[in-house]
Amino acid sequence: MKTYLVTGGAGFIGANFVKYMLNAYSDIKIVVLDALTYAGNLASIENEIDNVRCLFVKGDICDRELAEELFGKYDFNYVVNFAAESHVDRSIENPQLFLITNILGTQNLLDAARKKWVTGKDEAGYPVWREDVRFHQVSTDEVYGSLGPTGYFTETTPLDPRSPYSASKTSADLFVKAYGETYKMPVTITRCSNNYGPYHFPEKLIPLIIKNILEGKTLPVYGDGSNVRDWLYVEDHCRAIDMVINNGRAGEIYNVGGHNERRNIQIVQTIIKTIRRIMTQQPEYRRCLKKQVTDADGQLTVDWINDDLITFVKDRLGHDLRYAIDPAKITNELGWKPDTDFETGIVKTVQWYLDNQSWVEQVVEGDYINYYGRMYAGRELK
Repeated sequence: MKTYLVTGGAGFIGANFVKYMLNAYSDIKIVVLDALTYAGNLASIENEIDNVRCLFVKGDICDRELAEELFGKYDFNYVVNFAAESHVDRSIENPQLFLITNILGTQNLLDAARKKWVTGKDEAGYPVWREDVRFHQVSTDEVYGSLGPTGYFTETTPLDPRSPYSASKTSADLFVKAYGETYKMPVTITRCSNNYGPYHFPEKLIPLIIKNILEGKTLPVYGDGSNVRDWLYVEDHCRAIDMVINNGRAGEIYNVGGHNERRNIQIVQTIIKTIRRIMTQQPEYRRCLKKQVTDADGQLTVDWINDDLITFVKDRLGHDLRYAIDPAKITNELGWKPDTDFETGIVKTVQWYLDNQSWVEQVVEGDYINYYGRMYAGRELK
């Protein structure tokens, strides 16, 4: 039985990966390591944790003693490192936290794996590794910087991070590559475009807009909403990671993109229309609305769910104009391609949030409320 260490497995993509893998394979074990900070929620994977096929450990990837203890206790074949501080706005507010977690934490995991997986040295003095191991780093297209109106990021695009967040992820990628080159460690890296889907923390664009509509709040859009992102349904991303871990070439980087480019303002308008359509066709979902508006006959109405809710706010610092990924390498080498187009995925995502309001309410208490106030207070454009 293969054993996976999935760090950040209670976060958005990590939780979806845990669910995907346990559903896809009956002969694996997963140990989830998560510090349960603002973006990690144990409720996202509580149904998977059975202490047989899936175990949970609360802890920080920066904790060297804990990392070595886990590698000693469990015979890990794979490390899949999702654990990271991941929000650009938060990195602007506190850059050092991103250096600590994203760089030092990754390096700590690399060292723990190296100590456990090396079986000796070859004639040239290089470490000899177990044949059944792989360290996989989950990265982001933001390490490439910003694109103009045309072109795509490829695996050979020069790294040009523009925010503390993307700089920290770039540094982590380079450490992973360095361990592959220096120690011949079997490593792979995936760089994905913007993910969306279930269990997404509501400070990110899509779940934030859904949440604000249900609460009758304004919908903050940076600048004029013209920034473009390539959107990838999270399950498609999980499938790509699985393929790379099991069949990707060691030492290689694979870009994972959705071919779903949209301007931010288009995303917001699509969500508005989707929620209004669902609630018009299925009135029972109007129970999710925190803001109750009635018409002249005293009936609940959703006419107020329209583009008038949009409020343009002062753009954030260093806001990259456009991201777009060319996934030709992973398609040609491994046969991966996204299964979920955006029109289908966004409906599935909105539907999930409407059906799981208790999960949303659980994750937005405390720190999130304070953070939201700091990020958007006083930023409305007149």
